[in-house]
Amino acid sequence: MSQANKGAVDGLQSSSTPPEHFATVTAWILGSAQFASLLLRPRMTKPSGFAANRLCRRLSKAASQFVILGRSASGAKRADPRIHAVPLAKRSGGAEKRNGSVLRGSFSAFVLVLGGASPAFAANATIEKAIDGFVRPAYAALDAAAAKQAGDMQALCADPAPGRLATARNGFKTLVGAWGEVETIRFGPVTEENRLDKILFWPDRKSIGLKQVQAALADKDPTAADPATLKGKSVAMQGLGALEFVLFGSGSEALEQPGDPYRCAYGLAVARNIEGMAASIDDAWRAPDGIARLWANPGAGNTLYRTDDEAMTELFDVFVHGLEMTRDVRLNGFLGQTAEDDKPRQAIFWRSGATALSLQANMRGLQKLFDASELAELLPPDSAWIAQSIGFEFRTAARMLEAAKGPVADVLAAPERGSLPAFRLITSHLSELFGVNMAGALGLSAGFSSLDGD
Repeated sequence: MSQANKGAVDGLQSSSTPPEHFATVTAWILGSAQFASLLLRPRMTKPSGFAANRLCRRLSKAASQFVILGRSASGAKRADPRIHAVPLAKRSGGAEKRNGSVLRGSFSAFVLVLGGASPAFAANATIEKAIDGFVRPAYAALDAAAAKQAGDMQALCADPAPGRLATARNGFKTLVGAWGEVETIRFGPVTEENRLDKILFWPDRKSIGLKQVQAALADKDPTAADPATLKGKSVAMQGLGALEFVLFGSGSEALEQPGDPYRCAYGLAVARNIEGMAASIDDAWRAPDGIARLWANPGAGNTLYRTDDEAMTELFDVFVHGLEMTRDVRLNGFLGQTAEDDKPRQAIFWRSGATALSLQANMRGLQKLFDASELAELLPPDSAWIAQSIGFEFRTAARMLEAAKGPVADVLAAPERGSLPAFRLITSHLSELFGVNMAGALGLSAGFSSLDGD
């Protein structure tokens, strides 16, 4: 830091300016210096970039003395309503990361928000928490569930028996739950090589996929029973929908006994295919220079995320579009406005009785992501109610779906049907809380939905 800059900071720290004015002025200077540093860093030489970072650190230390409470001239503490202090997410070793730079110090860093200004946040720290606390563990769980399902299918094919079929069916439901938790992450490696549709082709409104699976079983197509050649066939023949029909569809009882091995061989090929895709996605998220690094480190040289706002908007899109998918596609696909309008056979995973289980997994994944990313910590105090409401709605949704577990046709014909319209209302309220209230409080806007073609 130049002597002039050092003197300016030291002068601020020893100034006789009234402390409440000092806090406001320092907050403004700090925000301006940080913004300038971020804006100019791509154009700076290394020495000047480092100097800007050092200036920000010294301004942060000066501001931290008054950032939470303004002090009156008499020394009594009082809250200054013009300033909100929002803690940055803490990292191990006392380091805070933003746009690839690490701010180190013995003090707790804060983001300062002056009245009327747009909130700021530690986007990198938030995204890193989302990745390490949810995305990577969720894809690892999917990989493990897919590997177990493939092992269960192999055991069933080697020794057909009622107990082995029951194990494979239970493993399928576990796999549905693992996929449901993470399927709202609809960007990154899962979108490559058409994996989203390969893992789950749904809705299949014209039953095209079902007809293809039935044709393969009827014709005993050897290329469908080989994982290497199955990859080149219709996406509808490669994923969870096909595997559900093998294990739960008409004729699945034949899997309990030896005699006709084709159905099991095809099911095993599908399971192996899902296992391979899950492993590839998991590996890609764990790659040191892959999608995780790009998402967590936005910047001018980043090919996907140039700003923190873009990275944070990607995170918010998971909530907004995940809720939209769960409500408008999954739930409304079979739940009518009245019981007479219900279409139980258009429900996802109706054959396996895993409809509510799948919806539960979608909501559980969104809640885990919300908790892991610690978005609530970014809200100013007067917006804390948003996070509290989100938590309440997630818990209520879980109760509603627990009451709707079981074969969907039975649920729709029973008093428990009432829990599904209630769940629909909850998802609509959550969409507003994320897409309007929380996004607005953090100065973000949700992007277009991939579900409506925009």
